[in-house]
Amino acid sequence: MSGRLTVRPGRQLALDLGHRPAFGRDYFLVAHCNAVAVAWIDRWPDWPSPGLALWGAPASGKSHLAAVWRSRAVAACPNPASLAGRAPAEIAQGSSAVLLDSLDATLAAAGAGAGDLAEAVLHLYNHLAAAGGHLLVTGEAPPARWTIALADLRSRLVALPAVGIERPDDATLAAVLVKLFADRQVRVGEDVVALLVARMERSFAAAAAAVDALDRAALAGGRSVTPALVREVLLEPEIPGT
Repeated sequence: MSGRLTVRPGRQLALDLGHRPAFGRDYFLVAHCNAVAVAWIDRWPDWPSPGLALWGAPASGKSHLAAVWRSRAVAACPNPASLAGRAPAEIAQGSSAVLLDSLDATLAAAGAGAGDLAEAVLHLYNHLAAAGGHLLVTGEAPPARWTIALADLRSRLVALPAVGIERPDDATLAAVLVKLFADRQVRVGEDVVALLVARMERSFAAAAAAVDALDRAALAGGRSVTPALVREVLLEPEIPGT
């Protein structure tokens, strides 16, 4: 894998990685794999169209970044599966911004109701566009690859700027792990980080789960976070998220 760390036990890692406040105490880590998407969220409300499509693999952080936008825009966030038959003003709940998270999956699973759902989303899009508002939709792929029953809705969603969040590479994942450990005031060596990077899923969610599990185990046992603890807690049977 590219960016694999050299194991040098005992050496501490330094890191300067940005972070973004989100809902509650959570934060969104800014890295190369999501920098373009973050820039688009930062650009709001100066978007060149009535909306934006944000896409990425599960656990890539797209829903978290969408929540950052939702907070900034004071956006409504209805369940996309509940939209059929509802008026745009009811869906928007008085806001000029609406987030439809995982819209691709909802459209694909709509079955016989796909047409009604697509029509509701189309009317919502038109309502927001006419009011100078914005629609943010998220999915696992760009809208051009979605199953969309209504041609008019498809043309509008495909025309939106579509920005993706890639899975972090080894170097980014290592930086994220060190950042998460540092936030908990836990010092780790490169051997711990290298072992985690070599064995875990490429996602920020998996990194957070791994660090949380190791921190809890270390505190409970009065131990340091070492490769032995990683193997004991996470690699038997697996690191969370793998």
